[in-house]
Amino acid sequence: MNKTVNIARGGLFTALGVLFIYLSIISPTNKLYLLGIASCIIPLSILTTNLKNSFLIYLSTSFLSLLLTGIKGNVIAYIVFFGLYGFVKYYIEKLRKIPLEIVLKLLFFNISIIILYIISKAFFNNIIKGNISIYIILFGIQFAFFIFDYALTLFISYIQRRIKKIS
Repeated sequence: MNKTVNIARGGLFTALGVLFIYLSIISPTNKLYLLGIASCIIPLSILTTNLKNSFLIYLSTSFLSLLLTGIKGNVIAYIVFFGLYGFVKYYIEKLRKIPLEIVLKLLFFNISIIILYIISKAFFNNIIKGNISIYIILFGIQFAFFIFDYALTLFISYIQRRIKKIS
């Protein structure tokens, strides 16, 4: 029965992930917010199923999103950062050393940003427009990342409390 439950949850989580990624593509606003919601599905699946099933959910969500929408910036952002971050956060926070956790999370985020920038230069035209300093942009996205990480931590702790109440 446990395998059956994991398969059913995996299908549900994959469908929700694809839905939120698709909504982030067609929505005129709140694109990053919807990708942030899609990224919450991986930690939720880690908590309610297991790591192997969660990785399959990530792969199937990524593949189905590419299949349904094509190569879009939001799908690539999910594949490179938003989908993987749940796993990275899970393993980094097992270290239980806050300064090291912050450094490793920032390292992963900055590597993801560099990869996304290289991909965007190769596939898309004129991603960054305007005369804003690169340092202001880098500071802004680092700040936004900490807000995202904090919000994801709040979501995970809420889900953990709800699971304990049910058990």
